[in-house]
Amino acid sequence: MLKLNLQHFAEAGTLVNATGNYVNTYDSTQVAFEGANTLTPTMKTYYDTELLENARAELVHTQFGKKQPLPAHRGKTVEWRKWNTLEDAAALTEGVIPTGQKLGQSSINVPVAQYGTYVTVSDQLELHAVDDVILGAAEELGASAGSTMDKIARNVLISGTNVIYADKISSDGTATEVTSRDDLDESAKLTPAVINKAVTYLKKMKAPKIDGKYMAIIHPSVAYDLRQSDEWIEAHKYASPEEIYNGEIGELHGVRFIETTEAKIVEVAGDGSSKAVYLSLFFGKDAYGEIDPDGGGMEMIIKDKSEAGGPLNQFSTLGYKFSTAFKILYEDRMVRVESCSSYSGSDSTN
Repeated sequence: MLKLNLQHFAEAGTLVNATGNYVNTYDSTQVAFEGANTLTPTMKTYYDTELLENARAELVHTQFGKKQPLPAHRGKTVEWRKWNTLEDAAALTEGVIPTGQKLGQSSINVPVAQYGTYVTVSDQLELHAVDDVILGAAEELGASAGSTMDKIARNVLISGTNVIYADKISSDGTATEVTSRDDLDESAKLTPAVINKAVTYLKKMKAPKIDGKYMAIIHPSVAYDLRQSDEWIEAHKYASPEEIYNGEIGELHGVRFIETTEAKIVEVAGDGSSKAVYLSLFFGKDAYGEIDPDGGGMEMIIKDKSEAGGPLNQFSTLGYKFSTAFKILYEDRMVRVESCSSYSGSDSTN
């Protein structure tokens, strides 16, 4: 007859490691974590992942910046330095020492700024809500973090000095040059011809390419019109290039196009109504830089109600913060193309 010594299993349920404390299965008593004996970090890691995954999905404008590290304890300002371009060499005269050139260097200084926000969740909401409130908050914070950083970068990039305005196209196909934003109308769309102008500008400025191509960030309303063009349709008729960047939709004239709703829209007053003008960015390698401070990257901060909830542990807090800054490093490697679209009458500034 088989005999089992149940004493071997007697202690199995007296100390169950749970998410917030230790639980005794047999009498339902609970003991709080103490000191280093806590599983709270694993929960934080999970929500950290939610924050970063959602943030990265929103980061379009930051994909191509030249990362500049800022070590800790080195101040709050970063300096980018670049050498001035030398002239081509002249023919030498036999026996004559030529005149040397002056070597120069310029610098760009950018201060770091910190951004962040948080939400507060009551103990009652956390306890009684049907959905996981903490998880939902982490997801929304991730979207907020991504959108915030993306717009910080975008607002710097659209301040560039080089601009091309889309031509107005009449019903018979005649193109009329536009010289100011105010003169744009809904016929002035981003066309393959305008893209060719932007590419030609970058080539003439000797802007280096990114993996053999230039990049462009455009709004979906602009992409809608571009996709109607015969050249775009023909280029993507049989095969599309591999899409390796967030938001990438295709390639034309040696430019890879990145689509995002965060591409800048401005409203311009028209004849009795306003129209949306879209600011598309075309650029080459290292056209702009991003400061990446050591210890100041994206950080999720979770404070349980036992830490932040006051004398009665009535609420928890979740938030994020990060430090960064962006700067155009080479104006000649970037050009802004301003145009309207079929949606200029309905889209609003962002």
